[in-house]
Amino acid sequence: MRIEKVKVNNFRLLRDSEITLDEKTTVIVGRNNSGKTSFTEVFRRFLSDGTAKFKLEDFSIPIHEDFWNAFILMKEEKEDQVRDILPYIQITLTLKYDINTDNLGPLGEFVIDLDPSLTHTVAVVRYQLADGKIPAFFEGIEYTGEPEKTVSEKKNFFRVIKERVPLYFSTSVYAIDPQDPTNQKKFDLAIFRELLQTGFINAQRGLDDTTHKDSDVLGSIVERMLDIAKSETSDNETLSLLENSVKEIQFKLDTDFNQHVNKLLPALSLFGYPGLSTLPLHTETTLDVKRLLENHTKVHYPGEHGINLPETYNGLGSRNLIYILFKLYEFFKLYKARKTAANFHLIFIEEPEAHMHPQMQEVFIRKLTEIANEFSCQFNDGSPWPVQFVITTHSTHIANEAPFDSIRYFINTGMHTRVKDLKLGFSNETKKDDKEFLHKYLTLTKCDLFFADKAILIEGPTERILMPKIIEKVDSESAYSSPLSSKYLTIIEVGGAYAHHFFSLLNFLELRTLIITDIDSVDSKNREKCIVSEGAYTSNACIKKWFNENDLSPISLLNKTEIEKTNGLLRLAYQVPEFIELGIGEMSTMLAETAAAIEPVEMEKVDTRSWGEIGPTGRSFEDAFMLANRSLFDIKGNNSEELERSAWQKALKVDKTNFALKYALEETTWNVPAYIKQGLAWLSIN
Repeated sequence: MRIEKVKVNNFRLLRDSEITLDEKTTVIVGRNNSGKTSFTEVFRRFLSDGTAKFKLEDFSIPIHEDFWNAFILMKEEKEDQVRDILPYIQITLTLKYDINTDNLGPLGEFVIDLDPSLTHTVAVVRYQLADGKIPAFFEGIEYTGEPEKTVSEKKNFFRVIKERVPLYFSTSVYAIDPQDPTNQKKFDLAIFRELLQTGFINAQRGLDDTTHKDSDVLGSIVERMLDIAKSETSDNETLSLLENSVKEIQFKLDTDFNQHVNKLLPALSLFGYPGLSTLPLHTETTLDVKRLLENHTKVHYPGEHGINLPETYNGLGSRNLIYILFKLYEFFKLYKARKTAANFHLIFIEEPEAHMHPQMQEVFIRKLTEIANEFSCQFNDGSPWPVQFVITTHSTHIANEAPFDSIRYFINTGMHTRVKDLKLGFSNETKKDDKEFLHKYLTLTKCDLFFADKAILIEGPTERILMPKIIEKVDSESAYSSPLSSKYLTIIEVGGAYAHHFFSLLNFLELRTLIITDIDSVDSKNREKCIVSEGAYTSNACIKKWFNENDLSPISLLNKTEIEKTNGLLRLAYQVPEFIELGIGEMSTMLAETAAAIEPVEMEKVDTRSWGEIGPTGRSFEDAFMLANRSLFDIKGNNSEELERSAWQKALKVDKTNFALKYALEETTWNVPAYIKQGLAWLSIN
């Protein structure tokens, strides 16, 4: 049995969000304020102990207007229509079960269809205005219907209902026939809590270092385990041994210890009051296991020479991992201790990466299912624990180590969260190669595409080292108020041979991305590397995939427009002509020579308005950098071909890493190559 799908309606950013759950572990990723925490919180509100409580602020902002619309209907004496538009908060769960199971347990109440072959049912938990409370909810709220008073009356209306929502709204539970939504059965929330058990490991776990006193967080979990153990038959022997140990201590307290304590008490005869002298006092010290655990039991780590270390002496990452393990065991014991086992157990773990180093994060996500299986084997006679984990994370290490199919991407589109399922997004057979490549790449590189505002894909280490400085220069020259340095920008080194594998993922993530690659010109005879002006084709796989053409000539690429280089949220940037430091006469000569060298048939394909852009062009980043800074590298020539050749020959001799470090750290006065500047300008303003 497992929860297959969850749909959340009208809770904060989760206006109408549906998420499929993995059989074991679902990893939720996304940028800040994308609704990840809200998904955990809506379950906490419905399923924690006590009555579910929500506030007006918990309702999705776009539906607040429906409260006012319902109020207007009430004033128009259309009460029969009010409930249809009154907002509610709801979670809908699609539950999968095995029809061959002998005993469905609590789930049996929720299977209300008549189809013996059906393996799914639907449970709905809804926070809505209680039955019969419509008049009371709107009672006494001022409304004149006069247009000039609408603003003030509306403000007063929301001020009043803000106080009334917790008073008049309540939670209802329904079982719904998957084949006939009109076939429903209503339950109390308590019945639903028997069906679904939850556990929450919060992002704030109280593990931070303390200055003035130790924080015994782990010891407090041991205390709770005692309470759970009291209801478990399997732990009776352990409890008996604990209680016997306490009884032995109690005997000592009742004899030797209390005799000495009594000597500390003053004699009542000192007061000289009649009758008191005949009432001697004595002490009685009583212990029980729970009190010992609550007040005096701490978790320590073994030290040397019999001296143990407090839990706060261990690193925060280790304590966090131990804390999570203890909590998982506590949830497992709670599951076992129930008289009737829940059919489904959903455990939410928020930001497990806190204080953990990268390798520890990777081990955690890999071992989570193994831990659950080990609990079943060691402590439940091999009977499966029907647990599903939901992890919300900002960790690239956890996100990239998790199975690709288990990732759910939350994206905030204004006031609404959309959930994107990588498993569904890459189910198409045509994306199979991309999926296999990306999963391997993400596992190896730990890139943070899932959390970035914008992305830049680059060719190699030279661009990676220099890119921060390039962005700094472009930002300083930009007239726009939102510089790239103020964005959460991720830079990923992928190379021209692999960048096209990212197209599907970038579009799926709806992530605005600049793809910087090389024009990679080759000759027509052997398809060997050559300068751009002599090139017949490009060997760059990314460029060919982008334009969906294998035999692209450099001259055709130089005449591609901005529109052709842009596809939705993606923009391609490769080398373009550099005119820096050229005089007007030299530029005119070059343009004339280039125009004369092109056959008439090619001229027909070229947008004549772009001729002013044709000039000396680099084949790769290094020679493009040199052409943009000719005086710095002593690049000389009388035409485009000579300038290109001079830059190319010098670029072949440089050590790329040293080259990048030199101009990133030492000599920082230089011009950004035109193609990168154009691309970053696009990324800045979009």
